[in-house]
Amino acid sequence: MDALLTVLNNEYPDAACELEYGSVFELLISVILSAQCTDKRVNIVTRELFKVADTPEEFCSLETSRLEELIKSCGLYRNKAANIKSCCRDLVDKFGGRVPDTFEELTSLSGVGRKTANVMLSVAFDKPAIAVDTHVYRVSHRLGLSNGKTPDDVEKDLCRIFDPEDYRTAHFLLIRHGRDCCSARNPDCENCAVKQYCATAAGQKRE
Repeated sequence: MDALLTVLNNEYPDAACELEYGSVFELLISVILSAQCTDKRVNIVTRELFKVADTPEEFCSLETSRLEELIKSCGLYRNKAANIKSCCRDLVDKFGGRVPDTFEELTSLSGVGRKTANVMLSVAFDKPAIAVDTHVYRVSHRLGLSNGKTPDDVEKDLCRIFDPEDYRTAHFLLIRHGRDCCSARNPDCENCAVKQYCATAAGQKRE
């Protein structure tokens, strides 16, 4: 898989986390908001949101209706507001306002699932982890890297395929390829940089 990552890295040399944040806590809130929402939209929202509240304690004190108003354009704003409030209460009650740096502790927070925890481990704490979002899931299936039926299954396959030191790079490269080329409805197979490695291009059914 080194060759695949080399080609993708040459194609997307600037692939990285596109969320804007100034602290580990800000990243956590941004990742929660990013569910079914573009990073670009999240960044627009958080530029104003973090002027209003920027710590777990401040979010706990923020009226839910005000939080919903501030994050409404991210979509699913009621659920996200509830998750953020619960998560911040857990941060204050369980960890003294500190964002923990282990998978078990992160997933103990309300509203934090496996994908969010893996993003935090990889981006915030530089630990080997692969977060499987819709782009990673789709591209992994099309390239033939995994036939897993769930994001967890795909994650396990990718962790077997790639070396731990490449997890973070692979994560961002697969996301970028999914956004820029291997889109859900109209993938640009003709101009795909990795079509020589692609199971779909070789004639297998696209999933």
